[in-house]
Amino acid sequence: MQGPSGKLQLLFERIDWPLLLIVGTLGGLGVLNLYSAASATGGFALHTRQAIWFLTGLGLVGLVALVDYRVIARWAYIIFGAVVFLLVAVLLVGTELNGSKRWLNFGFFMMQPSELLKVAVIIVTARFFHDQDRSEPYGLFQLAKPLGIVGFGVFFVLIQPDLGTSLVILAIFGTMALFEGVRWQTILAVVLAGLVSLPFVWSFGLKEYQKDRVISFLNLDDDEYGKSWQVRQSIIAFGSGRMWGKGHVEGTQIQKGFVPEHENDFVAANWAEEHGFAGMLFLLGVYMALLLWSLRISSAARDRFGAHVGVGVAALIFWHVVVNLGMVTGMLPVVGLTLPLLSYGGSSLLTMMLALGLLLNVSMRRKPLMA
Repeated sequence: MQGPSGKLQLLFERIDWPLLLIVGTLGGLGVLNLYSAASATGGFALHTRQAIWFLTGLGLVGLVALVDYRVIARWAYIIFGAVVFLLVAVLLVGTELNGSKRWLNFGFFMMQPSELLKVAVIIVTARFFHDQDRSEPYGLFQLAKPLGIVGFGVFFVLIQPDLGTSLVILAIFGTMALFEGVRWQTILAVVLAGLVSLPFVWSFGLKEYQKDRVISFLNLDDDEYGKSWQVRQSIIAFGSGRMWGKGHVEGTQIQKGFVPEHENDFVAANWAEEHGFAGMLFLLGVYMALLLWSLRISSAARDRFGAHVGVGVAALIFWHVVVNLGMVTGMLPVVGLTLPLLSYGGSSLLTMMLALGLLLNVSMRRKPLMA
């Protein structure tokens, strides 16, 4: 058997450098892009803060990777419960911004527990499927328990309200369930139930501002100087970049302040205007590399928990990228989701790094740490 020092040395030798290279590339592009965004806000040092958060996140990746993920699996339900406790705390003592109560104010840092729920759902869902011994696809009855657990957490996110995060969490769970195997009848029943419930959700489940976003999405040209302004200006920024872009810090739409939230949810508009279609292809290529590498780690995992963690992290990245780029190009309603490792924000960035730390953990332990 290896001693503690021998295991640490072996772990270091197993560091997944391609994964860290991809993550470092995205983090570097994010800081570079935010430097340009900062120049459009009077020099506010967004890129400096983002760089600090990213370096902090790298440290978090290392800490998570040191803890054997089988230990994390054993504590999965406790971890999930702790995050739900934080969500309840948000309702009681949380800070309200822009009409939503989503943050816990610790003075030096504003935490958004709904972001942590994404990782907690990956862990608890992976644990549930790891514990099952089934060769048959799952039916709706067999999925009731894990869906109930996940839905319990999502409930507290919905009432903040935060519909975008809620939908992404459910999409992550759904992706992991499909990976495990689901009967086609169950998939059809869920789709039909979703379609039937749409009128009820519209009438009783959505806030007025959420309805406005959907109406604006369906009628983008009807209120181009009002509710549709942000998306229309983002589309203009994408188009004005053409093939090669206008150059770093040269994007007129962003630099002249036509696109609100260009450092957060609409950060892709800044990148597209300055680097053009070619730059967007490169960015999407880096994201695709991260997704494929995540699935590669999943396929090489030593157990079902590790395999499901890999799929869950890939799903987290995939749905964030698809929904974010869909909303900033007018193909989906605006729901307030960040672009992974590019959008400004400590909670979202550290949550993504936490998930990537789990992925690195699985990769480094694909074989037992034995002599």
